[in-house]
Amino acid sequence: MIRTTILASLLALSTAVPVLAQTMAPSVDQPVTITFYNYNLATAGLGAEATQKLINEFMEANPNVTVTGVGYSSADSSRIQADLAAGQPVDLVQTVFSDLDFSVTNFNAQALEDIAPAEEIAAHFEGMHPNGVKLGVLNNKTYGLAYTFSTPVLFYNADLFREAGLDPDAAPATWAEIKTAAQAIEDKTDAEGFAAGITGAGAVDWLFQGVVRSNGGEVISRDRTTLKFAEPEAIEAVAMLRDLYDTGVYENYDTAGQLDGMASGTLGMYLNTSAIQGALVTGATGNYELRSAAMPRFGDKPTRPNNSGSALTIHTTDPVKQRAAWELMKFLTSEHGYTVITSEIGYLPLRPAIVTDPAYLAGWIEEHPLVAPNLEQLDRLEPWDPMPGPNYRQIVKTMMDAVEMSVFGGADVESTLVDAQANAQALMP
Repeated sequence: MIRTTILASLLALSTAVPVLAQTMAPSVDQPVTITFYNYNLATAGLGAEATQKLINEFMEANPNVTVTGVGYSSADSSRIQADLAAGQPVDLVQTVFSDLDFSVTNFNAQALEDIAPAEEIAAHFEGMHPNGVKLGVLNNKTYGLAYTFSTPVLFYNADLFREAGLDPDAAPATWAEIKTAAQAIEDKTDAEGFAAGITGAGAVDWLFQGVVRSNGGEVISRDRTTLKFAEPEAIEAVAMLRDLYDTGVYENYDTAGQLDGMASGTLGMYLNTSAIQGALVTGATGNYELRSAAMPRFGDKPTRPNNSGSALTIHTTDPVKQRAAWELMKFLTSEHGYTVITSEIGYLPLRPAIVTDPAYLAGWIEEHPLVAPNLEQLDRLEPWDPMPGPNYRQIVKTMMDAVEMSVFGGADVESTLVDAQANAQALMP
């Protein structure tokens, strides 16, 4: 209660005091150190080495800038909150998209339009896919620049498809086809049929949002004031997942179990972010043939995939540090930066031209066809909606706990989602 009261007082103070626009320095002509809070650095399997490689390259090219990497958990921003409270510098952050609203409101994330020269922003955005650029826009300003992000990809084991009498050249395109293929794998092989990052311990709402949208629904209204995850379209989507589980083809694995099952060849199909591609390729090499397809649709309805991942946000108000952070941000999201991010981690390149450019990704793409569905879905990408207000994580947890109980817990789908939506709406600002 005391913490809530203090936070409310700080929020009231922050809204009462006008924030003066900052102008970053034109260059970094003196030694400066900036902190870079990055969750990839905290997890070796999700790109720590590639991230540090890019940081090192940037410092070599910019000898006046020292970048101190700070690893933190994307599931918990308390490290950032604690460091800010202690007066520690928080300059540049890899911000998970669901945290963007909270980061702007509470962590002083700076809109690029308020601190960077307009001509520099325009020049850097040239060649970026507009669907990627809009992911970091909030209240009509660019607070985050899409950095490591992906669309949902259906990975599948072609060898298990053949063993089950399925055509590996005809990947399941609908949820009904997922059910049929998973049942065949369950019946005719020793493997399990299907798993997804939609649910299960450790799941967040990015993939769930895309599934609901693809059935014509949404989890929150466009003005971000009203929750809608108990509307008929969302209920129908969750009921479909429940049917897969009741049929015995949807495995109730936690995130680690899902990844291990697919990597080891004991799971036929797995829907999740392409960020896991590297781990799956490592597991499949010499073991089985790994393939990929787009996320499944509901009948003839077009899929509306939304993104996973993160944006880069600048938090410092120091003009020289802002310039250093902006230069690092530009380097990380350059043609070279996205070449490393895509080829060594597995995320989408925000710059489509590098996919066919021999100087960047053309050769790698030819050798790694798994990325094709990810690239195709970029043209239909919709933003992962961040929940508003200081209770945003509890809102997401309330929603996802209800989905979990509806799919795996035997609870009535409609009443569970309706009750959860009422409880979550009470937490909205």
